[in-house]
Amino acid sequence: MNYTQELLKSLYVMASLVESRDPYTGGHLWRVSQFSGLLASRLNLPNKDIARVMLGGFLHDLGKVGVPDAILNKHDRLTDEEYAVIKTHPEIGRRILSGHPLAPLAEDAVFSHHERPDGKGYPRSLQHEAITLDARIVGLTDAFDAMTSTRPYRKGMPITTALAILEKCAGTQFDAEISRVFIQLGNEGALAHIVGHSDLGIPMQDCPECGPIIVVRRDQKNGDYVFCRNCGYKTTVIREDGHITIAETDDHGTAEELQPEVDMLLVQELIAEAVRVLG
Repeated sequence: MNYTQELLKSLYVMASLVESRDPYTGGHLWRVSQFSGLLASRLNLPNKDIARVMLGGFLHDLGKVGVPDAILNKHDRLTDEEYAVIKTHPEIGRRILSGHPLAPLAEDAVFSHHERPDGKGYPRSLQHEAITLDARIVGLTDAFDAMTSTRPYRKGMPITTALAILEKCAGTQFDAEISRVFIQLGNEGALAHIVGHSDLGIPMQDCPECGPIIVVRRDQKNGDYVFCRNCGYKTTVIREDGHITIAETDDHGTAEELQPEVDMLLVQELIAEAVRVLG
């Protein structure tokens, strides 16, 4: 593995470990990256720009490492004080990236993905073209994934419902032209294979005991154990006729089994694709 690949690996692994803290958002970074790549491609951006946007999509939530678990995983509505803590994560992410040789590739997406065209976003209340294209793309795809993902307190919205919200908020919360193009992708059915998945062809599973998602990795075989990262419930993988499901075990994982894991096969694929395009 060369120097650039090692640098990319450090970023992807770091982002994956941050995501592992939140049992409700497994696959979120992969989905945002994939949505962002599709959108950038439809906007006819050069390949290097597409690769950069996809990297930013995967890294955008790095700063959540600085948000306490009690706030990050809270089921109820956040208080004003708690929301103020959440709003610090773009700046924390920017500081984490600071000094990394590849920081310029992702810092716009990390620092500005919560800015809005109407100036009501954070952390700098930027407006319209003052928000970089990378941040506008990732901001929209991040919000779309949040709307279409299941949480313990609500089911994910249907794609059509989320697209209708994007259309309603185009020009205020989201860039108008980017919204139009993304809605077109959704209406064509180009997003369905990503929604509700943590990797290509791998749908997320509901924990039979507490509800949050269970992520199955591409290297896990029939009969392998997978665990809920919220309650520790143990299930087994079932791969049958090209479909993936899980089966209950009435057991829970040990402390060793429940240690955070990084899907290194996925990371290696992301690195290879980025290196191929970025050169």
